[in-house]
Amino acid sequence: MTGVMYNRRVPKNHPRVEAGGTLDELNSALGLARALANDKFAGTKLVQIQKNLVTVMGEVAVVPEDLSRYAADGYPLVTAEFKAGLEELIKELEAHPVSLAGWATPGATPASAALDVARAVCRRAERRVFDLRASGELSNGEILIFLNRLSDFLWLLARRYESENCPPM
Repeated sequence: MTGVMYNRRVPKNHPRVEAGGTLDELNSALGLARALANDKFAGTKLVQIQKNLVTVMGEVAVVPEDLSRYAADGYPLVTAEFKAGLEELIKELEAHPVSLAGWATPGATPASAALDVARAVCRRAERRVFDLRASGELSNGEILIFLNRLSDFLWLLARRYESENCPPM
């Protein structure tokens, strides 16, 4: 057994623990990508995404019967604005065409490789959160939408790094 918010106990293999652990791994992968980023755009955007991810992690750590208490205690919940912010970033990246050559073989640059690892972890986190939602343990569908759009953003940002820093293959 392990603890989640408000001293609730769940089995170590509970979908809530799986989702929370994968989100924690995603946050670490984003931190690595941010550390390898060599420009202000990526650095500032990734740190904001990490802050939003902390909100996601908090909400995922709450059992359904404690969600109203969580909100009443002042903890933020994931809203459609999380997705909207990512969609703006995606539009910004899409405004500057990138090369898609070699996209299926990550590792062209340290930053793009780290972003691709973060993207892959994000997709796994989305599947784990989906499992939690499918089990009736999570009501907020905005979390899944946020994670889906985040993986798209990370893919595009990795392609930007490759386009700017590598000759075409």
